[in-house]
Amino acid sequence: MKTVGILSPGDMGHTVGERLKAHGLRVIAHLADRSARTRGLAEKAGIEEVDSYDSLVEMADVVLCILVPAEAGAAALTVAKALRRTGTDLLYADCNAVAPQTTIKIGRTITEAGGRFVDASIIGPPPRREGATRFYASGVHAGKLAKLEDYGLDVPVISDNIGDASAIKMCYAGMTKGLTALCTNLLVAAEALGIRDALFDEWGLSQEAMLKRVQGLPSMPPKSRRWVGEMEEIAATMAAVGMSPKFHEGAADIYRFVGASALADRTPEDPEEPSLEEMLKLLVGSLPTR
Repeated sequence: MKTVGILSPGDMGHTVGERLKAHGLRVIAHLADRSARTRGLAEKAGIEEVDSYDSLVEMADVVLCILVPAEAGAAALTVAKALRRTGTDLLYADCNAVAPQTTIKIGRTITEAGGRFVDASIIGPPPRREGATRFYASGVHAGKLAKLEDYGLDVPVISDNIGDASAIKMCYAGMTKGLTALCTNLLVAAEALGIRDALFDEWGLSQEAMLKRVQGLPSMPPKSRRWVGEMEEIAATMAAVGMSPKFHEGAADIYRFVGASALADRTPEDPEEPSLEEMLKLLVGSLPTR
């Protein structure tokens, strides 16, 4: 394995590319249809730009697709067309936060075009330090993706079944981001009702861990828009196994509400984030009843 293609070098993808490059791999991306910010992140990470998707699939040994859930299917179709045009045998890993049934459909798109497919899911922050981030992998070709462990990534292989890696992500993010949505909902309500300070006093007595957790909420709004689709994929996962999708449909509504505010226009590169109090006051002002 010498060359890795990244679709796309955004918040997570450029850090993955930077880490792989630091461990000796060539990292490439086709950026013609990406934003100026993504292009800047790719340049910062030392990711080499190629002129087309055909070039990407011909030059890369593996492509890691790291996008928002809504773009995962279209990205696979684009790569599948390039595979057919070039006749390339490519290892394609879908690393997006999508439901197992979505992953199976994406895998079919790639394999019918002649590629090899791996179901992968990322748990943890962008991989800037050892042990913080895992790329769970499943499918008959997952062992091939695990060779990236020689180049700075942690790639646990869990099974030969496409969909299993995505299922872990759905259940894990359903808890972590679902809880963040619940906390946001409760705190905006507490702020609107005028009892936030009293609630925090009680949490200080009986829910110290929760009080500590909510102090990190101001880092969420810049991610809220892309988390809408993730909550919808989790809801679809729940429905597919016979559980209620309604909790995570509600979480999607909460992230949609936050994403409509000016708070969501910030980027991780912005120097300062608002305080929790400032965030809550702005969101209360955005409520339809206000």
